[in-house]
Amino acid sequence: MTRFKWFRTLTAVALFLSLAFSCQGAEAFHFPSVEFLRLSPDAELSPAEASASGDWQPLANSSANFGYTRDTIWFRFDVPVNPQINLLEIGYAHLDHVVFYLMENGQVIEATVTGDHHPFKERPILNRHFLFPFSADTSTDRQVLLEVRTTGTLQAPLALWNAQTFFEHASVEEQLHAIYYGVLISVIFFNLFVFFALRENVYLFYVLSTISYLLLISSLNGTAFQLLWPRSPELHSWVTLLSIPFAVMFTLLFSRSFLQLEHSGPALNRVVIGFIAANALLIAASGLLDFSTSIRLSVAVAIPSTLLLTIMGPLQWIRGNPQAGYYTIAWCALSVGSAITGANKAGFMPNNFITAYGMEIGSALQAVLLALALAARLYQERQGKVAARDAELKAMAARRSAELKLIENALHNSLTGLPNRTNFEMQVNDLIRRTPDTRHGIVVIHLNNLQSVTKTLGHRNSDLISEVTAKNANAIARQIPGVISLGQHNGRSFYTASLDLETLVCIVDADMTEQARRAVVRALEAIRAPVDFLGMKIPLNAQIGVAVSPVDGTDASSLIRRASIAEGSERARERGIAYYRPSLDSYSASRLTMVSELQKALVNNELALHLQPKLNLRTGRICGMEALIRWPAREQPVPADEIITLAEQTGLIKPLTRWVLEQSLELRSRLLDNGHLLDLSVNISPNNLREPDFPMFVKRLMGAHVEHRGAIIFEVTETSMMQDPVNALKALNSLANAGIPVSIDDFGSGYSSLSYIKQLPASEIKIDRSLITDLATREEDRVIVQTTINMCHSLGYLVVAEGVEEEATADLLKGMGCDMIQGYFLSRPLPLERMLGWLSQRHEAVTRQHTPG
Repeated sequence: MTRFKWFRTLTAVALFLSLAFSCQGAEAFHFPSVEFLRLSPDAELSPAEASASGDWQPLANSSANFGYTRDTIWFRFDVPVNPQINLLEIGYAHLDHVVFYLMENGQVIEATVTGDHHPFKERPILNRHFLFPFSADTSTDRQVLLEVRTTGTLQAPLALWNAQTFFEHASVEEQLHAIYYGVLISVIFFNLFVFFALRENVYLFYVLSTISYLLLISSLNGTAFQLLWPRSPELHSWVTLLSIPFAVMFTLLFSRSFLQLEHSGPALNRVVIGFIAANALLIAASGLLDFSTSIRLSVAVAIPSTLLLTIMGPLQWIRGNPQAGYYTIAWCALSVGSAITGANKAGFMPNNFITAYGMEIGSALQAVLLALALAARLYQERQGKVAARDAELKAMAARRSAELKLIENALHNSLTGLPNRTNFEMQVNDLIRRTPDTRHGIVVIHLNNLQSVTKTLGHRNSDLISEVTAKNANAIARQIPGVISLGQHNGRSFYTASLDLETLVCIVDADMTEQARRAVVRALEAIRAPVDFLGMKIPLNAQIGVAVSPVDGTDASSLIRRASIAEGSERARERGIAYYRPSLDSYSASRLTMVSELQKALVNNELALHLQPKLNLRTGRICGMEALIRWPAREQPVPADEIITLAEQTGLIKPLTRWVLEQSLELRSRLLDNGHLLDLSVNISPNNLREPDFPMFVKRLMGAHVEHRGAIIFEVTETSMMQDPVNALKALNSLANAGIPVSIDDFGSGYSSLSYIKQLPASEIKIDRSLITDLATREEDRVIVQTTINMCHSLGYLVVAEGVEEEATADLLKGMGCDMIQGYFLSRPLPLERMLGWLSQRHEAVTRQHTPG
């Protein structure tokens, strides 16, 4: 059906050509013998003056073509004595100003002014060409004078007609034009439909190119002015001007896309892009240049562009581009026709049927042939897609089977074969959604000793143990009342899932399980029992955590997280199993909120340092202070240890420690201003000792406050140093070399090596409060403290006792030779202002005590 339509189209084009040539050969009109007079643009002559001029020259033929000129051209010829001749035709549609004079005996008897700079309705006869009727008269000799001016190419094909014969001929010609326009419009709509269906730019560029050619040709032969905008001569001029570069530009874009030059011919692609840019620049410059200059530039650029379009097809065809064959055959017709028309408009070729209608003939052939090429391309692409689709359908069955197998494997642990986390979470979420009123218990079983087994027996044996453990746990879970099945895979029924190699999980109906406590205890004992492997009893030290919906959560992720928190609690370590309790959850949302609040408090300076005094037992005088962090702006109090822990876990410890050091220097300056020459101790986190730039920061800070050199003491806990002893020792030595005294805090609470302690550049040891609290009542504590004091003194350390709350304890420590004490016996940690008041009161009390009666 499609081929038949294109056959009919080609037949119509052939009919158009045959009729056009037959009309050209008919003797239906008369070519007069014409003379012309060429004057400068500013010359103004009357018809009588023009006739009297001696510069008239004979015109070689009746089809005058002066090319691009601004000169005024006068034409004159005698009207033959023929009663049938009564109409003059100027067969060219683009003349700005035409004046028709009918002369009789040297006098003007008729005068008509028209041109395409005048509205179309002002023409004597409404036709796309300029027609001038006059009455037939055989009694006298008459002469016609024409005055013509234009800014474009000046052509004046002159013919004298019988009016009836002309309109019969014009009717046939208009029908031929209608066939031509119909061909182009059909091609436009067909390719526009394909573009909207496929969204490929090549079809859009072809549509725009064909529309541009349609506008160009309809403007050149005057049809557009007659039918589309008869009241707008300026619009007619602009459309005629701009349609040339637009047609060339879109044709270049189409050719570039159709031939795929970006990949098949990069060098030629760059040339084409250059011509596209030249035409785009010409379009932009048209508003700045006069019409005559713009039209000349348009034609000047169009000719080499057309030649490029003509040769690029054969070049690509030679290089093996499969699309270039269609392109070359189709575009050759348009290129030749356009070049002929362009040369004709520039005045290089005379007027005849080929030069007048070359572009129309070429564009019609090109449109049909390229549309066929695009249709063939579309058909080939469709066939390719059908073949690819068939191949895809054939592979789908096998691929589907493989995909299903992959999905099953993706939902199970590759080692144990149990359902994995993704599978388990999907099933739990679905179960909770289907039965929201049922209490479901998520049971997490963590094998704490598996890593030690791996290090001892190797990964291969550890994997085998994991397989055996998973199989045993699945069999044990099956016996628990209320356990919920997790489905089957490869013939196995599952009641447990693998969150990872060390963690198993199952789900139970909590109400049913709680009613069968003995069965649960037996299952717990079986799970915690050592695993038999190669004749060995391997203890895995399983710990179990339980979270129950909907109280502890309403989705699998939350329930697993909270069951894991319960599994890691002290209660689980002691008893083997623990239920989730919100009060013991250090990973709750409130903790995240506190992190945000701490960060904001640090930025807004909402934290504070309180001071606690240290007493020299030998002199009875206050010898120093310890700066302790507080958060007074928070509604709910937060212990200092919790603030430090939170800062260490979130990375805020670095800015927090720097803030504490800067505030401590300011506090000691205030103490000095009030006459208190006291040392100030500051707690340092082990995270600070791992910071590469921490020693340098401290050195710069103390270098800027030389008055505090040696008076700011860094306190580091005994246990924290043992987390990274090498780097801690390196950092402390660097600080000691900078003149920063170091104190070892909480001594006696950890398990540090005395040989390591001996290497530390410390000057002070603080005995932990756990050894001081019961000093007055426990003999063994007194022995430990006395031994510690003697050992520290022998190593050259000063000794400070923390947590002294009673006078009896202070007296015992003084008797043991302790150097300093610190605790509530002296004072609680106080803000600076209150501490200054406390120091003043103590000074007055000591003064009264030592003043004679």
